Amino acid sequence: MPFVFKSIKMIQLYKYCILSFIAICLSVAANAQTDQDGLMMNKDLFCTGIVYNASNWNKYWEGKNHRENLNLGTVSSRSVNLMGNYGIKDNLNFLFNVPYVSNNVSAGTLHAMSGLQDASAWLKWMPIEKEVKNGYVSIYLLGGASTPLSDYIVDYLPVAIGLKSNTLSGRLMVDYQAGNFTITASETYTVRGNTRLERNSYYTTSAIISNQVDMPNTNTVSLRSGYRSNWLIAEMILSDTKTLGGFDITKNNMPFPSNRMNATTIAANLKYEIQKVPGLSLVGGASQVIKGRNIGQSTGFYSGIFYILNLQTKEKKKQTTNVSTEKN
Repeated sequence: MPFVFKSIKMIQLYKYCILSFIAICLSVAANAQTDQDGLMMNKDLFCTGIVYNASNWNKYWEGKNHRENLNLGTVSSRSVNLMGNYGIKDNLNFLFNVPYVSNNVSAGTLHAMSGLQDASAWLKWMPIEKEVKNGYVSIYLLGGASTPLSDYIVDYLPVAIGLKSNTLSGRLMVDYQAGNFTITASETYTVRGNTRLERNSYYTTSAIISNQVDMPNTNTVSLRSGYRSNWLIAEMILSDTKTLGGFDITKNNMPFPSNRMNATTIAANLKYEIQKVPGLSLVGGASQVIKGRNIGQSTGFYSGIFYILNLQTKEKKKQTTNVSTEKN
């Protein structure tokens, strides 16, 4: 689920493994990242690990109406994510995420649901990395896709574990670092395919005789900034997601997959590399939805553990070590 990479020709390889969460590295000078930050995994390095996420909410927005629902109580979500990142090249990475999700409510008649949700994969390319006065500017282009991994039921939000829609995403990201200060801005557009209900008719703003639901696309703008060093990263994140279409939850009714689901979220990420244990890093974070529409006002936390495998040949490993030593 988060540190800056600069080409080996510019500076020594860093000892990071960040997928926005906890990382463990294997006796190689390296770094890693999520699909949302300004970092790259070095060529022939593979980072994989597990991230645990937890979130809860007892208030939500029904359209613009901020309210409670005693038939739901507190809605809780837990997920365990298998994540990975492989350095195809120093400036081209492949990332993936496979989540297992469990949702529950503390009141009412809805039953807990759990299972494999939607696998996602990204290609992350850094075509431009340029030294400017007092720092570096990097530009990233990303393409991603996701698909459901199981035939879960989508018709019982908010306990349904996902929206069961195939997606395609494109992202432009710009990262700037000056000393230990960093700022990263990005915009992501996601095209969502139809989802399928377990019934043959439904009502949105009109009656529809079908089990296929046309899902609106989404757009997300994100800004993150903070401190980066070889052993400590601390950053704040502000993101805003808008659904480009859809409709509001009708009064006292259940959410529907094609609702307009907007959210403004603030978050904090922290990574600390234990210097006495080379490559061992601890990362944690928290998030809070501060404004929304047809979405829960959730508070979330995460942590995880990762491990980097050096897939370079012995000759390449020796060359990498020599270059790193010369830079020191």
